Amino acid sequence: MSGPLKSSDDVLKKLRAVLEPHGFFLRGVVNFAEGDKAPVLNDGQAAASIVLLGNIGSSIWPAFERWRDVPANKDAQNPLDTWSKAVIEPVARDVGATAYFPSDPPWQPFQQWAMRAEDLRPSPLGILIHPEYGLWHGYRGALGFGRVLPAMPPAPHAHPCDTCSGKPCLSVCPVAAVLASGFQISPCRAHLGTADGQAGCMASGCLARNACPVGMQYRYRPEQLCFHMAALSV
Repeated sequence: MSGPLKSSDDVLKKLRAVLEPHGFFLRGVVNFAEGDKAPVLNDGQAAASIVLLGNIGSSIWPAFERWRDVPANKDAQNPLDTWSKAVIEPVARDVGATAYFPSDPPWQPFQQWAMRAEDLRPSPLGILIHPEYGLWHGYRGALGFGRVLPAMPPAPHAHPCDTCSGKPCLSVCPVAAVLASGFQISPCRAHLGTADGQAGCMASGCLARNACPVGMQYRYRPEQLCFHMAALSV
């Protein structure tokens, strides 16, 4: 990955090339204006830009499973966070960026960044819903830079929940944890510990999430669904 980066376009091209084998996509760029609350870089200065990194569907899962199959990684705590850092931190050092992660304090506003970068809004489950990928995407990290990077403006789109007439996510949850006003975590977690919860959501993924008609072709692999449900039930 060595070599000078002569332009901001070079930065994005290099990031795409080195992250693609791991299943990471450049999900968007946020450029900070004067007065914005920008994250702090390693040198103590405010970032001029951040690049959001994440998955689309199960894009990261094959690389993550290969890493987890290595004996030294089998007992890693928070394995997906640990793997994400193992991939992203060397890239950050190589391009002179500061890495930020959703799991690390000081907690960075990843959802706010994503709403700015991709013009997304939350679904009733609390997950940001994408017009193409639906609920099957995520953000694993971000890279901060002291220079302004080229914008990656999203195509204009309507909020998918506004145009969803059936809204099946609101009716399929067996404990009514998914409401138009937002997601209720307590009844969800209590249900997951029951026999019905183990046979339903824990075995095949959140019923409400699975019911969303947007981006179903990007639905996570069964093993990834189980992984995330196990993390939610802790």
